[in-house]
Amino acid sequence: MSKLILAIIATVLMLPNYSEASRLKDLVEIEGFRSNKLVGYGLVVGLSGTGDSGSSVLVKQSMANLLKRLGTRVSARDVKAKNVAVVLVTAELAPFARPGMKMDVLVSSSGEAKSLQGGVLIATPLKGPDRKTYAIAQGALSNGGFSVKGLSGSSSVKNHPTAGRIPDGAMVEVAAPSVFRSDKVTLLLKDPDFTTASRIAKAIDATLSSEVAVVRNPGAVTVKIRPEWRARAVHFIATLESIHATPDVPARVIVDERTGTIVVGAGVTLGSVAVAHGALTVTVSEGTQISQPGILSGGDTATAAKDSKLKVEEAKGDLRVVPNATTVGDVAAALNALGAKPRDLVSIFQALKAAGALRAEIQIL
Repeated sequence: MSKLILAIIATVLMLPNYSEASRLKDLVEIEGFRSNKLVGYGLVVGLSGTGDSGSSVLVKQSMANLLKRLGTRVSARDVKAKNVAVVLVTAELAPFARPGMKMDVLVSSSGEAKSLQGGVLIATPLKGPDRKTYAIAQGALSNGGFSVKGLSGSSSVKNHPTAGRIPDGAMVEVAAPSVFRSDKVTLLLKDPDFTTASRIAKAIDATLSSEVAVVRNPGAVTVKIRPEWRARAVHFIATLESIHATPDVPARVIVDERTGTIVVGAGVTLGSVAVAHGALTVTVSEGTQISQPGILSGGDTATAAKDSKLKVEEAKGDLRVVPNATTVGDVAAALNALGAKPRDLVSIFQALKAAGALRAEIQIL
């Protein structure tokens, strides 16, 4: 199994030492073009005895408030509802969403409900961080799970029955807040970097044959919209998104000690260094000595002292010279020559970094 893992790691390490050019659409986000999180508090009805406890204060008070809004006054103390569950409803309001558009919502039980299967969400306002209502959610839930309990106490549960989804379950009532300027566009880098930002600006200027891109900082590039383009700003942004630029990838080694997984970035290099690596194995085995008397001796079987055996093995670790490695393929070949296992490579990488031979950042997950 260790040989197979080493082969997989070697394959990853031997990827070409360059970064492919990517679309700006995959590298940046447009400032002001963002989604908004919405949340609401509501009731799911129509459950088959799998709702919250009939004594739940939240259910009683929520049902009383709902009936009051519908013109019926009932005291919360008189409400008994086992087919009702208190839920939280979440959704994501798309950028530039307009009234009348629909979106999916997620419904999650926030009380003691056993299952939301077959339930219907009652009209629930969805609010943003500014406490304004942007959408109304309502509809039948789909959760793909169930929870069944027998009279004898046995039960069966499939998937996650206390959460569900309503496709197109919410309708937008208020337009999504957005900021869109007609004189310039700001591109926000998903991974801020000085070199990447500079390459993006150069790629934009080269494509548009005009010096309109300015690097504000490692995370933002501002592009001026010239007067002749302002009438078609949307097409202009679409053109920007289709431009290709090569992102700069930092030299980094990712280590996950829990699984023994190692991923080496394309920019990692090694200086010449000598490495000796061995393995120390200590094995302790314990046994119990039994004293068994003869058949006609009349004695009893007795347990003697425990017998412990200690075995220490240390694998041979020759001092090997790891040559200078300027590509990821060279790094893979040099480390594979040591014959180390994936988990041993974790320690080797850390030692190489401490010795100054590894020109990369080590990030441990």
